[in-house]
Amino acid sequence: MFATPAIGKLVRAAARVTRHGGSAFPGKVVERIDPTFLARTLGRLPLGVVLVSGTNGKTTTTRMVASMLTDLGLKVFTNPTGSNFTRGVVSSLLTEVSLSGRLDADIAVLELDEAYAVHFVRQVKPRYALLLNVMRDQLDRFGEIDTTAKLLGHVAAATTGTVVLNREDPRIAALAGLAPAGTEIRYFGLTDDLRHYFPSDDDMATTVSVESDARSSLTGEPAARPTGGAAGTSGGAFGGMAGKAGKATNPADVAQETEPDDDEVRSPADVTLAAVGDHEATFRMDGHDYSTAVKLEGVYNLYNAAAALAVVRAVMRDTAAASKARASAHACAVSADELIAAVSRVTPAFGRGEIIDVNGSPVELLLVKNPMGFRLSLASFDPTNADTMIVINDEYADGRDMSWLWDVDFTSLRESGVGMVSGVRAWDMALRLGYDQVPVQATDTDIESALAAFVKGNPGKPKHIYCTYTAMLAVRAALAQVATVADAGVGR
Repeated sequence: MFATPAIGKLVRAAARVTRHGGSAFPGKVVERIDPTFLARTLGRLPLGVVLVSGTNGKTTTTRMVASMLTDLGLKVFTNPTGSNFTRGVVSSLLTEVSLSGRLDADIAVLELDEAYAVHFVRQVKPRYALLLNVMRDQLDRFGEIDTTAKLLGHVAAATTGTVVLNREDPRIAALAGLAPAGTEIRYFGLTDDLRHYFPSDDDMATTVSVESDARSSLTGEPAARPTGGAAGTSGGAFGGMAGKAGKATNPADVAQETEPDDDEVRSPADVTLAAVGDHEATFRMDGHDYSTAVKLEGVYNLYNAAAALAVVRAVMRDTAAASKARASAHACAVSADELIAAVSRVTPAFGRGEIIDVNGSPVELLLVKNPMGFRLSLASFDPTNADTMIVINDEYADGRDMSWLWDVDFTSLRESGVGMVSGVRAWDMALRLGYDQVPVQATDTDIESALAAFVKGNPGKPKHIYCTYTAMLAVRAALAQVATVADAGVGR
């Protein structure tokens, strides 16, 4: 439909003026009037589509992949704000296409919500898929994690070129068996000594249940557990080491195969995270180690960087093969040093370790939306000599079911305490902290007033704000009234 871009741009302009409908509203309209717009527009891209999905790390990893490919000379279209439904992708397209419907790009790098990725691949078959992990997240939408794995299995089955999988997540690694014949499988992974930093969902146990078990063993009384605790074994802050990939090819079967025999050999990884430090990492590729400083925040983002490197290598390898008939099937179009240089320049996505200066205090925004993400954030950001605020909402984009908070270990905050708890579910959060014996100075469900009080305290002292998705948007909007906050395009 030749008029679609013009209609979509008009709707987008009207939505911005009236502040009605949100950033995905134009996409909703275009999906209704021209259902083939998405497939038609993306189908013209010479290098196709990279689809990024999984429970944790989608937005940051998508940003990494897009940034690196741009650094390496490709024209990249992406959905930069984390609007990861199909209509969000359509809305992003409307900002970039010409009135004739042409998208000036070589390749698209798209973040898709696990459920909406299934709808997307029915319309557009990705050339590359990067599948990160499956964790308990938004239980009201997805149910248990085997359901999420099944959703991502549809993505693997629809990918035409290369599927890049997390070797250390057994449910993700098992999706290799669902890829079509002729689709290449590649992995990103960890060295053995780093695997305890990134436990699988099955390895986690709530602090309350662990300490209750300990008391029970001393008193002989049955252990009492709050609802919502995940099964698993304890091992320090996170639990045991991540399980190896199972043999099952149906995601529904993998739950029973998270701990194969020790003599089972893991699949070789195209990129391995070999060492981590303070804003530095070492990546292993083709048997060689490459160390670099990074601008990313948090140890979890270093593993996301390994994932991004793996899919970027696949894209650049194919680009070389397509443009140079004599290129080796295993040759990479760019050197490892160029790849490492590209990853070193990537900056955090909005709200994912983003730092905003407020009256001389660096205020760091940390998105948390499930047990693993919250645990890794707490482990990555030392609460010593910093003020801590936690903001929890339960809107649709956050997930209505907040029982996952009981699967997070908050004991690292016992000594420093939490300065402020806010959001719709502030009192639930305060109660959860109480069970972990974490002192809370103040609780206020009104985010604006709570934030104002929090940032005024202890001028110059670093501040960490852990928040769910809609809470993060509210916090950024409130901070924009008193500080310079980059426009992420959300809600426009």
